[in-house]
Amino acid sequence: MSFPRAVRLRTSAEFSQVFRNGLRSSDACFMVFACGNGGDMPRLGLAVARKAAASAAERNRIKRVVRERFRLNRGQLPAVDIVVQARAAAARHDNSALRSSLDWHWQEVIKRCKAS
Repeated sequence: MSFPRAVRLRTSAEFSQVFRNGLRSSDACFMVFACGNGGDMPRLGLAVARKAAASAAERNRIKRVVRERFRLNRGQLPAVDIVVQARAAAARHDNSALRSSLDWHWQEVIKRCKAS
């Protein structure tokens, strides 16, 4: 299942904008960057490097969990571009721990983007 184009960050320039100007939150599993996009819906970008998870199966598992949690929480998120960058610990955690981590990050994005 793929996202509609409007919900994904696709170009290098879009990712760079979020990395440069975004608010950050981090924990053991993920570093999340969020930057207002001036649109009407949140958009997601993923950065899951080999350094974070050596096998393709692990990288794909992490990406599936992130996409699922984004899809389920998309209605609550403000109109921001979000880049989720996986850390090495993400590969060692099970899906439940990854979901909990992401839920915390979404709440941080909601709280911090409302305040700014």
